Amino acid sequence: MNPNQPNQQINVELGEKEAEGIYSNLALISHSPAEFVLDFTRMLPGVPKTKVYARIIMTPQHAKSFHKALEDNIGKYEKQFGEIKIHGDAQNMQQQMGFTPLQDKK
Repeated sequence: MNPNQPNQQINVELGEKEAEGIYSNLALISHSPAEFVLDFTRMLPGVPKTKVYARIIMTPQHAKSFHKALEDNIGKYEKQFGEIKIHGDAQNMQQQMGFTPLQDKK
């Protein structure tokens, strides 16, 4: 954010369907020189197949801004509620559930 620019308020409309949200416990991320693609899905134990419930496509600049905003929010969350523990690594969990992640676009 440019310190010389005044803060601008943005009005965001949240539709009824979007307000329900979509649960995801797995995000597949791929990229090209022009874009990052985030596919949100959910995996269930013993079910080797899933589908993409939401796809978000953004520029590399927006992806980096998103990363910084998420990092900031995780820091605030952990300051309030304590460290978020990650049990096991994601790749091992995917293999145990019989899922092969997408490869990054080159």
